[in-house]
Amino acid sequence: MDLSYAMRVLVQVVDSGSFVRAADALGVSNAAVTRQISALEAHLGARLLHRTTRRLSLTDAGAEFCARSRTILEEIADAQAIATQGSAHPVGLLRVSAPLSFGVMQLARFLAGFHARYPQLRLDIDLSDRVVDLAYERIDVALRIASKLEGHLVARRLAPVSMVVCASPAYLKRHGTPSAPDDLVEHATLSFSYLWAGDEWPFSDAQGNMTRVKVSPCVHATNGDLLRELAVAGTGIILQPTFIVASELAQGTLVPILEDYQTLELNLFAVYLSRRHLSSKVRVFIDEIVSAIGDMPPWERWQHRALGAPGDRA
Repeated sequence: MDLSYAMRVLVQVVDSGSFVRAADALGVSNAAVTRQISALEAHLGARLLHRTTRRLSLTDAGAEFCARSRTILEEIADAQAIATQGSAHPVGLLRVSAPLSFGVMQLARFLAGFHARYPQLRLDIDLSDRVVDLAYERIDVALRIASKLEGHLVARRLAPVSMVVCASPAYLKRHGTPSAPDDLVEHATLSFSYLWAGDEWPFSDAQGNMTRVKVSPCVHATNGDLLRELAVAGTGIILQPTFIVASELAQGTLVPILEDYQTLELNLFAVYLSRRHLSSKVRVFIDEIVSAIGDMPPWERWQHRALGAPGDRA
């Protein structure tokens, strides 16, 4: 059997959601698609798809095989591009996941320059603060802000991310300013739902002594911009990345507190599934992001503006 073609048929079936639509996209009969999938499963000795009258879904083996098939097919396309163009020009579709606020405030300007440099790449950008499943959701590379990552993923650290505890002057005037982390239990707090530490905010003092404060938030939210606006309105105290609150801190509508203590240590990572099967489009995207950031400058150097394209830094 033609294994690469069978891989292509499987990927098309998964993307189309049905054998009939896959057959239309491939320009073959429904029976031909069915035969290809059956032959592929027989060749592998594993069921790849759950079939019902209403929907198709991948088995665990099918999800892994489909993800690897996509990578192989993309590498074939890369090889063809190199052969026909004489150099590596990434082509095809690049799927990128990034946190919502970071994507809007920092990533958009970079993407404009990136697309101009690689016009043959089509970009599919998913902005969400949830942790996406790269294999299941067919994400090529994810940008994540975290302290640590799942062990099965390949990650490249891009830059540190500073966090700050802050509140509005009006809130602090009404309720007082906390002088130590434990004081937070007496205050209204606004908490990010996906924060890895949950509602136990960690702090360390100048001597390195660690403490975790169990806060009781009056608001949980899945978006930092919403929490920032609530904080500016005087609703409570927030713990957020500096790039989300930098403008408000500069304007004085938010005030940093507990500055004698260090809180969460986070980093911006580029995350992908496999180092062995890294496509040229993922490689060039990561290299361009690293070039845009520079040699790991402190986050504060670019917290007040969008992340620029390579050569666009001050």
